[in-house]
Amino acid sequence: MDDHHLAETATLPDITEAQLHAAAGSFDMLSTPTRLHLVWLLAAGEYDVSTLAERANANVPAISQHLAKLRAAGIVAARRDGRRQLYRVEDPHIIAVVAQMFSHIAPDGTLAAEADERRAPRAPRFAVAAPPVG
Repeated sequence: MDDHHLAETATLPDITEAQLHAAAGSFDMLSTPTRLHLVWLLAAGEYDVSTLAERANANVPAISQHLAKLRAAGIVAARRDGRRQLYRVEDPHIIAVVAQMFSHIAPDGTLAAEADERRAPRAPRFAVAAPPVG
């Protein structure tokens, strides 16, 4: 670890156990591709469950279950519009965290680090093979 990194680390504020648990719970809610996709879609605006299911390429009951978990965690909010329930992400911090993550990952799933011609793009260590198409 270089001196610059040590100096940055030393200025970080202390965090409490409650903050650690709350942050871990939020990341846990975002840890499935479907829920992360829903948050990404809802960051752009309000959608009903049918539209979300279509856009996420999933069935309505599965999307409803994910939305219920995201709502219980306070990540997603809903409002009634006639007979439809519209969902949205209200917290700009959640949107910023998700946007920051996607800005760091290239469309092919590799880490979008500074270009280094000496090395091939690297996949995150936790990457899994993409599911077969079709």
